Amino acid sequence: MQRSSTEGPSQYPHCLSSGRTQEAHLIRKGEDMENENKKSIKERVALRNSLVKEALAEFLGTFLLILFGVGSVAQTVLSRGSMGDPLTIHIGFTLAVTMAVYVAGGVSGAHINPAVSLAMCVLGRLSLCKFPVYAVCQFLGAFIGAAAVYGLYYDAFLDYTGGVLTVTGPNATAHIFSSYPGKHLSILNGFIDQVIGTGALLLCILAILDNKNKGAPKGIEPLMIGLIIMVIGVSMGLNCGYPVNPARDLGPRLFTAIAGWGTEVFSAGSHWWWIPVAGPLVGGMVGAVIYVLFIELHHVDPQKTPEEENSMKDKYEMIAMS
Repeated sequence: MQRSSTEGPSQYPHCLSSGRTQEAHLIRKGEDMENENKKSIKERVALRNSLVKEALAEFLGTFLLILFGVGSVAQTVLSRGSMGDPLTIHIGFTLAVTMAVYVAGGVSGAHINPAVSLAMCVLGRLSLCKFPVYAVCQFLGAFIGAAAVYGLYYDAFLDYTGGVLTVTGPNATAHIFSSYPGKHLSILNGFIDQVIGTGALLLCILAILDNKNKGAPKGIEPLMIGLIIMVIGVSMGLNCGYPVNPARDLGPRLFTAIAGWGTEVFSAGSHWWWIPVAGPLVGGMVGAVIYVLFIELHHVDPQKTPEEENSMKDKYEMIAMS
């Protein structure tokens, strides 16, 4: 029996359509399952404890500060000035702070400095219970950052020092990581230096973040905060190199003590090590209180001028009439 010429695939369009629909359904189902898997992975990995998230942000931000900032010092010193100078160090720390604040700012506020955290506690903007967590993570971030710089330039350190790591002398390298006083500097003057420098830092930070003052455009705050470091560096760096941050100084100092420079890093400069720790803590509180007493307490809520009020009244009358 001869098959009709109309028989074939064209006789069963509903079968082809059904097959395509089923295939599309399977593709969508596979995509949905993939999205669910991604979502479930994120839910399993994402942290829910806000303090833990803030602690990690402070650790990472301070790590970057030391990696870029101390890295710029290492490059300058180990190249014997051929690949850097004081200005490149200032720029290095300026951009290091800027990048660190961009990285951690949205999570923890990017204090990256125990002096900043303590000042925020004094102003009631950070719980005192959080301060030890912030400070410990900042010190750890600085310590690991110093280790990263040393690992990055390990061969350069060997070449520069001949394998002998010293705190003083023509091939001294401890000052790459932490501050040491100039020969002219007394302990008292060094303490005053750190109080003034860190006080200026906090005062300017609060001004930049003050919405009722001129402030800084949204998203530009990290760059402005970085520029504070630049101006401190070019105006207050002679005495001891403007540490203005206990974590930035003590964390790398602890690393150098362990990594081969020895306990001289604490005894050098008439036991200078505690000055860049205590001075900034005091200075940060002083600077914050000065800003609040001199500026913040005296803000007046903006009031509309009579012209603005009349303009608004006219606008509403026109809307009502239309």
